[in-house]
Amino acid sequence: MPHVMEMLGKAKVVVENGEVVEVGEPQIEWCPIFDKVRGIKKITSDEVRKNMEFRISDFGMFTDNRQLELEVFVGFGASEIMMTGLRRGVLDTTVTVCDGAGTVITNNPKLVQGMGARISGLVETEPIDGIMNGIDKNGGIVLDTSTARIDPVGGVRKAAELGYEKIAVSAIDPDTAKALRDVESELGIDLTIIGAHVTGVSRDDALKLLDHLDITTGCASKNVRDVIKPLAQVGTAVPLFAITQKGKELMLERAKDVESPVLINTMPLPVLPEHKQPRELI
Repeated sequence: MPHVMEMLGKAKVVVENGEVVEVGEPQIEWCPIFDKVRGIKKITSDEVRKNMEFRISDFGMFTDNRQLELEVFVGFGASEIMMTGLRRGVLDTTVTVCDGAGTVITNNPKLVQGMGARISGLVETEPIDGIMNGIDKNGGIVLDTSTARIDPVGGVRKAAELGYEKIAVSAIDPDTAKALRDVESELGIDLTIIGAHVTGVSRDDALKLLDHLDITTGCASKNVRDVIKPLAQVGTAVPLFAITQKGKELMLERAKDVESPVLINTMPLPVLPEHKQPRELI
């Protein structure tokens, strides 16, 4: 089984044995984050390929050489929020995904950041021993070492079995988010669900998804921007939205750790200056 990721405007990229073997068409042409960080002025299949090859050579994505301690990539991202939540004791553990490992449970702030900081929408992956050994050494538990399956619900069940109660987990679709809430009430745990990879989500799915989330990224989703009624927002280009009080408090914990100056103000949300948004929103 190859590794499949959707990145830079949901372009499908297939990697086998550390080589990019297939690149699909991106669905958007400009992302403010990748313009700022990598200088990409127009997202094309060629730019997507180059970016994936850069991730493989720079920190070993999809290889045994995968670095699992990486710097903060954006001030407010899902992994950065989880990292701060663990450091400050707001969270007991996290359930996220990593290339070469699938679903991973960890209470190590550095590991959750290292795995998630520069990953995009991981669709499927296969076990890579070097990565799984590194996760193990850094205090992470791979849910399924034989298949590296992506299974947030199974990850939460496992985390609860291990005795964790305040658990953050990422979800990308409404069915998974609902199943997570069902498990939360069944097991009597306290889940913080963070929406990720929402570019291209339908209006109906956006509404259903937001019903179950505490925090979500805006990605390049027109529908999330249209229907969301956030309690707090960080960033205005690819914003992160808090939907519940719990999400808002976790996001504000993160604000305490951000090194650059922070403006906190009250106003109707969302705030989305047109010239800063990814183009075109889908």
